[in-house]
Amino acid sequence: MDRFDAMQAFARVVETGSFTRAADTLHMSKTTVTQLVQQLEARLRVKLLNRTTRKVNVTEDGAAYYERVVRLLAEMDDAETSLSQASTAPRGRLRVDVPSPFASGILVPALPDFYARYPDIHLDLGVSDRMVDLIDENVDCVVRGGELRDQSLVARPIGELRLGVYAAPAYLKHAGVPRHPSDLGKPAHHLIGYRWARSGKPFPISMQRGNETVTVQGRYTLTVDDGNAFVAAGIAGMGALRLPRYMATDPVARKTLVPLFEDWQMPTMPMYVAYRPNRHVSAKLRVFVDWVVERMKTLDV
Repeated sequence: MDRFDAMQAFARVVETGSFTRAADTLHMSKTTVTQLVQQLEARLRVKLLNRTTRKVNVTEDGAAYYERVVRLLAEMDDAETSLSQASTAPRGRLRVDVPSPFASGILVPALPDFYARYPDIHLDLGVSDRMVDLIDENVDCVVRGGELRDQSLVARPIGELRLGVYAAPAYLKHAGVPRHPSDLGKPAHHLIGYRWARSGKPFPISMQRGNETVTVQGRYTLTVDDGNAFVAAGIAGMGALRLPRYMATDPVARKTLVPLFEDWQMPTMPMYVAYRPNRHVSAKLRVFVDWVVERMKTLDV
């Protein structure tokens, strides 16, 4: 029995609550994972997991052992990275999931700089706006905007996105130019909604100017769950939309979108990197997060 593989298999079963999901994330067969855990229990002479036909629960001894295993695996990873000089040149595969506009507008254009610093890191980049299960999908971290609802995750703030309201010239020609945010609630106007995965519905538009605050529910004729499609719908003249300013920069420069209510302010949108608290923050994850924070500071977002 390879004790490292056995401990890693046990830890992943605890984290996923399933031998099958643990096997998938480790790229092993379910039989191999089961045998490794059984051999580990035989060596320790304790029962680590309670197995039923429907689920797997960790025993009291197993929970205590798991905490030690996680620390030990982290120390082993640190030992390997120090021997390979990974403290200054981290290496290995890092699975990251980011929203599609953030990937195309901020992250991917700057990747040459990241690889110039860390050529031995292999980024496996998932580009989506959907909810990601970090354990089941074996993802190291996600970059997301808005409020963090999953309190089981550790979140590191990376910046605040400024927001604005925009519309296409063709839409404004047809519906008229709104002079006040409340005009967007009138029958002549429509909004394009971004459907957040957490709530399944768009947020209202809130704006403030001096002591005046306006919240617009509006009429949504279209709701989408992808950032790039969201912008495309606005350019197509489907309605007015609330956008992070970095997503509107190019369309405004090309005059395919027009900013509205520029003397009004909107609450900023927090951005963060989230990862599991019981997941060792490896050197490659640390440098990636630090690099994203640095990248955000250089941008006018």
